[in-house]
Amino acid sequence: MTTITVTTWSLEQTTPADLRPATVPEGDVRIVRAEVPSPEFSRFLYASVGGDIRWTDRLGWTYAQWTEHLDRPGVETWVAYDRGTPAGYVELQPHDDGVVEIVYFGLIPAFRGRRIGGHLLSYGVARAWDLAERWPALKPTRRVWLHTCSKDGEHAMENYLRRGFRLFDTKVEQEPEVATPGPWPGAYPA
Repeated sequence: MTTITVTTWSLEQTTPADLRPATVPEGDVRIVRAEVPSPEFSRFLYASVGGDIRWTDRLGWTYAQWTEHLDRPGVETWVAYDRGTPAGYVELQPHDDGVVEIVYFGLIPAFRGRRIGGHLLSYGVARAWDLAERWPALKPTRRVWLHTCSKDGEHAMENYLRRGFRLFDTKVEQEPEVATPGPWPGAYPA
């Protein structure tokens, strides 16, 4: 089995003042919370955004696993729409003691390079900071963190740093090389 070297960077913000919002893109770009948990829609977003960058950990999830995850208090999916078409998403997941993780963030390939990503990330980070306002049982957010890796889009790290995230950990590991799954098998060349 062939392996590849993958570098994973963990980044954080420790106060809402760390956020440096991106400029709002021109045109009809809207960001809306998917308030009704929908395994079908969440899987569509996951596979469509991550298909060309080898997101594979959730592809085998059952409907029940998606439902269980989406029903957790404080798990939120915020979706960017460009003229009514889903363009990307950010998924928030609270942890203990006021820590919120941006578990997934990205754009569907056709929407990259249109200045939507910085705006979506800015909006998602702001929603991570005010998560407890929508979920009163949660502790107020005191830290927002995420990780990105060398398999992610070429502008991912730059976007995170521009939004005010700071690096706090780096790991380099060997991973099995897997075919690019696409939003459905064979959608992208290997």
